[in-house]
Amino acid sequence: MTAIAARAAAELAQRGRVRGVAFRRFYERLLHFGLLGLTLLSVLTTVAIIVVLVKESGGFFFMEGSEVTFVSFFTGTVWSPLLGAKPQYGVLPLVGGTVLVTSIAGLFALPIGLLTAVFLSEYASPRTRMLLKAILEVLAGIPTVVYGFFALTFITPYLLQPLSDRFGTYNAMGAGIAVGIMILPIVCSLSEDALRGVPQSLRDGAYALGSTKFDVTARVVVPAGLSGIVAAFLLALTRAIGETMIVALAAGGLAQLTANPAEQVQTMTAYMVQIFLGDAPANGIEYRSSYAVAMTLFAITFVMTWTGALVLKRYREEYE
Repeated sequence: MTAIAARAAAELAQRGRVRGVAFRRFYERLLHFGLLGLTLLSVLTTVAIIVVLVKESGGFFFMEGSEVTFVSFFTGTVWSPLLGAKPQYGVLPLVGGTVLVTSIAGLFALPIGLLTAVFLSEYASPRTRMLLKAILEVLAGIPTVVYGFFALTFITPYLLQPLSDRFGTYNAMGAGIAVGIMILPIVCSLSEDALRGVPQSLRDGAYALGSTKFDVTARVVVPAGLSGIVAAFLLALTRAIGETMIVALAAGGLAQLTANPAEQVQTMTAYMVQIFLGDAPANGIEYRSSYAVAMTLFAITFVMTWTGALVLKRYREEYE
């Protein structure tokens, strides 16, 4: 009886192991298909966005009665779709306004963010690092509409207008500074990750050669993490280009091709907000023009993202 019971117990244990292996295989297969489905969902969402933009943009250029051509759209210097008997659709003023605001934001956020990242990575104590990162996380969590009102009620009247009376209520400088504050956590966080990813052995080797703290930081750590820093810059600028609420509130609504930061401008995203607020009839040429602008914006951000990927691939340093 004892031998029979032992053999039965062994058979039950073997069945349990077989069932356990089968269950694990089923679970792993289910997890594999679940992750694959989520990946395909992301791809399909991107493809759907592109299809919608291409379709609606094609309707803008080829709809009946439209006199807009690709050449006039991408080279025209007047954008007045809702004014006058003959609207004009030259996208350069919107692109120029977007580039101007983004440039101001980049000039403000990129150096400050990089220097902050260097301080957090190389100089700050753990307690100071924790405090500053908490503050940066607060900045990252503030809604963009708050930044827009901040530009209107504080940056322009208290910082810019005392410097010059050329700054009106709406201007590119105030909007650019607010966008720069918004992207500052992105620059700082990603740049710090790139710097902290540099192996300690490189620092130790530089110190062994008699280098100072500043020499190690400026000549070893920052160059070694340069690919990650450049990627952080491009990601932040891409985020700045696509910002909507800040520029819609603080930059103004006048589409003009200018390099003067004291004047008001209209960006591509701000124009889309204006159209979808009901200023144009649905399915009209003015309405469809927003899709052409969106397609232009998508192309610009795609090129910047692709450039960032090439930079990472070309200059990425791998350490063992």
